[in-house]
Amino acid sequence: MAAPILRRGFPGGRWALVWIHGGCRHRNGAPTGPTLGSTRGRSSVAQQSLQTAQKPRKGEHKWETVVGLEVHAQISSNSKLFSGSKVCFAAPPNSLVSFFDASLPGTLPVLNRRCVEAAVMTGLALNCRINKKSLFDRKHYFYADLPAGYQITQQRLPIAAQGSLKYSICTGQRRSQMVTKTVRIKQIQLEQDSGKSLHDDLRCQTLVDLNRAGVGLLEVVLEPDLCCGEEAATVVRELQLILQALGASQANMADYEIQRQISELENGGEILNETRSFDHKLGCTVPMRDKEGEQDYRFMPEPNLPPLVLYDTSCLPAGADPQQVINIDRIRDSLPELPSVTRDRLVGEYGMLPEHSFVLLNEVGLLEFFQNVMKETRAEPKKVTNWVLNTFLGYLKQQNLAVSESPVTPSALAELLNLLDRKVISSSAAKQVFGELCKAEGKTATQIVSEQRLELMQDREELERLCHATMDEHPQVVMDMKGGNPRAINKLIGLVRRASLSRADPTVIKEILERKLSP
Repeated sequence: MAAPILRRGFPGGRWALVWIHGGCRHRNGAPTGPTLGSTRGRSSVAQQSLQTAQKPRKGEHKWETVVGLEVHAQISSNSKLFSGSKVCFAAPPNSLVSFFDASLPGTLPVLNRRCVEAAVMTGLALNCRINKKSLFDRKHYFYADLPAGYQITQQRLPIAAQGSLKYSICTGQRRSQMVTKTVRIKQIQLEQDSGKSLHDDLRCQTLVDLNRAGVGLLEVVLEPDLCCGEEAATVVRELQLILQALGASQANMADYEIQRQISELENGGEILNETRSFDHKLGCTVPMRDKEGEQDYRFMPEPNLPPLVLYDTSCLPAGADPQQVINIDRIRDSLPELPSVTRDRLVGEYGMLPEHSFVLLNEVGLLEFFQNVMKETRAEPKKVTNWVLNTFLGYLKQQNLAVSESPVTPSALAELLNLLDRKVISSSAAKQVFGELCKAEGKTATQIVSEQRLELMQDREELERLCHATMDEHPQVVMDMKGGNPRAINKLIGLVRRASLSRADPTVIKEILERKLSP
């Protein structure tokens, strides 16, 4: 399996911060008038021409963000893009390097079918036009971890182009309204990764690990249609979910860069054109490579790879070997359920709100947890949704745990909800039981209820006596209730529940009290 990685935004993505002045807003395209801005990214994305004006003082002007992303997603494949070397995360340094990966003379590339299929799947899922003929190019630059001195990519004619990706963000004061937007996708191309440079500052030396050299990447280039970090993060998360649903890639990412640029500009600094990466330990982006000045990549056709030709059912060559031909229609027919379809299904099947379906998919492992609970409980979907999204997820957030690290299993929560659904326990007792389950002491919900005597009182006569005794002890509350005070009934219910140690069902108590006090 390929290592779980999706690098975005800073070895590729483009962020532009535009100074809004005199009522003029400059976003897509080349801005006019007094603007300050920055661009980040590789040459495959058209750069905006941003003019520099006099630097504003801190807090004097507002900034508007213009975001264009270039996402590199490592393809889930057992071998590299052009060689048979294995792809394995955390393998010993330089242990997965073929002669071709090391760029020894006389070695030739052999295209990995799995990587091509992953690119076609991704293009179809992102509504792209799949080019039946695409070309490979050499992109020249010097890095110590790039043995050949060039990278094989698809600059002239990529495998897919002109797509779109829909995403939804929450708006409104309570952020309860979902607004759907679309970002255009310029192209998707196949390319090989470089190696990894390990810098030892203490010894003033750099070590090179070529295990990653030649690993297949999907480069997804998006147009600069986004206007804030929230939109960028939402788009990347949606892309991640699509890639994971397809099995094309696995991904991890973070978002930080916009506030860094704003802070840099407002403090009188300049935004350098550079490639940055996200440091998970530091929680921020760090410089990788200087991109200042004109980059001359000296693109040229890759002489050792013929054009990549794809087919659909209508134009398959006669007698062609299916193992040697990639059929676009067959791949389209085999596409799995995509995240947008899954959300619609959840809304239709369980009657949940659209925003709830987004949370279930966006939290890793939460949808599977919810579905497993639904399989084992008779509780209504609305109640299950509420418990999973509020009580269960709230606990995980509070404890900074992933779903996979939860001490509460789907079966345990389903058992608890069944007890609640059968009115064996009250809602407050259920919360108490959930707290005990979180302690991971190996006890079931039923055992906890029995040991702590949390069952609701089922003896009607006992409840009648308890209500009567409570009314005798609080005559003034009874008088208030008879006088039409709507709060009095709730107070009496609370008093009865307190006397029953929260084991009395509020609905039954209310029924008994109203019958006793009725004329």
